[in-house]
Amino acid sequence: AARRGAEVTAVDVSRRAVWTARLNALLFRLPVRIRRGDLFAPARGRSYDLILANPPYVPSPHGGRGPRGRSRAWDAGHDGRLLLDRICREAPALLTSRGVVLIVQSALSDPGRTLELLRGASLKAAVVRRRRLALGPVLRSREEWLRRRGLLAPHERTEELVVIRAERTR
Repeated sequence: AARRGAEVTAVDVSRRAVWTARLNALLFRLPVRIRRGDLFAPARGRSYDLILANPPYVPSPHGGRGPRGRSRAWDAGHDGRLLLDRICREAPALLTSRGVVLIVQSALSDPGRTLELLRGASLKAAVVRRRRLALGPVLRSREEWLRRRGLLAPHERTEELVVIRAERTR
């Protein structure tokens, strides 16, 4: 987006992710505003045509305890919705009148709930892409726990990722 002239703001809570993004922006000479902070806090007071979110969405047997270290990139509470619910609540207020939100999440973390919350915020929302992938190392390490919770079928070896698009209709 920055290469095509868009004004881009990137936010992450991880120091490592922020420094990596800054280094990449510098290396590729891209004018990207990169901020460290909690979700939308560094972006308040502005409005956006497009918000892209690829938050942590993996259900965790460790529940609501805040993840630490590298696991912060994927652990998202007992139901996988630790940040998804906040995004659904907070993103609509940051959109321009024709703004769009795109969210990537796992089908394990209840895309129906994401759609419900976004529609409840007067956005038109739908799943626009679905893709099945082999279980990665984090989900493989939690397979039995996910099966006991009924999130994975007995012989399922894939995870479905979805992209949800939500837009203002007025």
